[in-house]
Amino acid sequence: MASMMQPQIILLKEGTDTSQGKAQLLSNINAVTAVGDVLRTTLGPRGMDKLIHDDKGSVTISNDGATIMKLLDIVHPAAKILVDIAKSQDSEVGDGTTTVVLLAAEFLKEAKPFVEDGVHSQNLIRSYRTASTLAIEKVKELAVSIEGKSVEEKKGMLAKCAATTLSSKLIGGEKEFFATMVVDAVMAIGDDDRLNLIGIKKVPGGNMRDSFLVDGVAFKKTFSYAGFEQQPKKFLNPKILLLNIELELKSEKENAEIRLSDPSQYQSIVDAEWNIIYDKLDKCVESGAKVVLSRLAIGDLATQYFADRDIFCAGRVAEEDLNRVAAAAGGTVQTSVNNIIPEVLGTCEIFEEKQVGGERFNIFSGCPSGRTATIVLRGGADQFIEEAERSLHDAIMIVRRAVKNSTVVPGGGAIDMEVSKYLRQHSRTIAGKSQLFINSYAKALEVIPRQLCDNAGFDATDVLNKLRQKHAMQSGEGASYGVDINTGGIADSYANFVWEPAVVKINAINAATEAACLILSVDETVKNPKSESAQGDAAAGAMGRGRGGGRGRGMRRR
Repeated sequence: MASMMQPQIILLKEGTDTSQGKAQLLSNINAVTAVGDVLRTTLGPRGMDKLIHDDKGSVTISNDGATIMKLLDIVHPAAKILVDIAKSQDSEVGDGTTTVVLLAAEFLKEAKPFVEDGVHSQNLIRSYRTASTLAIEKVKELAVSIEGKSVEEKKGMLAKCAATTLSSKLIGGEKEFFATMVVDAVMAIGDDDRLNLIGIKKVPGGNMRDSFLVDGVAFKKTFSYAGFEQQPKKFLNPKILLLNIELELKSEKENAEIRLSDPSQYQSIVDAEWNIIYDKLDKCVESGAKVVLSRLAIGDLATQYFADRDIFCAGRVAEEDLNRVAAAAGGTVQTSVNNIIPEVLGTCEIFEEKQVGGERFNIFSGCPSGRTATIVLRGGADQFIEEAERSLHDAIMIVRRAVKNSTVVPGGGAIDMEVSKYLRQHSRTIAGKSQLFINSYAKALEVIPRQLCDNAGFDATDVLNKLRQKHAMQSGEGASYGVDINTGGIADSYANFVWEPAVVKINAINAATEAACLILSVDETVKNPKSESAQGDAAAGAMGRGRGGGRGRGMRRR
């Protein structure tokens, strides 16, 4: 009776949604699995694309995991973790974004029956972390180094890595053409890490094979004034002056006050304005530069002045293009035209303005520093070119990673099957429940080859059985066998040049395991409501401020 009389303790605000325990964990696992199912069909060379239509009416067609995850606008708090790991995989490695989401979803799917049977999630987390460490060690052990090869051999191997990445994209049909282009672009920037030194320009029209690589900088012709037509459009070994100033006739500010005692003095003020601009232009000409680029406007007077002296000029050049010209031509962007010394001028072998499709392009090629490249993409539809750009971004990232971490592993699900086999064997040496958990982790890794088969329309069970049998061979010669997308059987991925950098797999396993462990460790979700009174107070405060502000602007009351 006494216990019934105790007052109820209200801890959280009224309307707070709390869900906890096993049901909450299972709900989170279901949400993650649902997200995984959306991306499932985009994996591999035969993966389908997703068409995403947002509220602004723009349409995106993509099969890049990170792009789809960003555009899905997921609201479920646990499923948002998958968006984060896809983004981190994209920024760190560039490729494998679909893989990482699929693995995380599959790890949780395999954990679900154990959670339902009452296993404590900490036991699962501990086993998953152990399995992840073992898997990464195995990947490193199986990786093949491409160090010590000649430049041509290395380029060939990097092109194979790029082709593997591009095979699952929309431009997979022309993967050899683009893979060579990507490798040349990455080799052009050398050891520099900045991705913005490789420019990608999109020009609608033509077909994919009309795309080309500029060993230097190319950008669209900027807005130009009268007199531009008279300027030369081609130079050999020109000096290039880069500016960050306006070359326009500036009139005095409207609110300036000048008192004159003699009307003739007014002319001297007007002359001073003209003299300032002519002085700037003279200094540009005296520097010996034949190409003048500025981030700010170059007006009609300056355009005509330069045209009369056979100098090419372009104003309002985008900052990233100007910086890439500076990096390639060896010049320095100036904020003043005073004291222009020869050291701040850049140069290139050929500068020309060319027609590409419906656009005019300014192209600087044969630059001495050579630390930049530009890919000009052609294609029919705008969405197609956008997707081609995303695909090339992935390939560029992959090649950069392969140059830095020069180890590759066989793709096509081969590495996943080998690691899965290794973990299964290892789990049998462990006593206790963790044997089951590590075994389930190993089974989850098979999702990659299974999904590759499903997406290509093959019998996944049949192909996986063949792969298991091949990988179980004691000699170890089956270690690099993966799914053969062309025939529906199995093939040696390494011999078929289906390669990917080891860092892609390592990062994917790491991120997927972390995400799975994070979701398994959550047992309660608390959702705080915005209470009506708080909203009412805020609205009332805003109205009060509005009334007060209105009186302040009017006449003062007497």
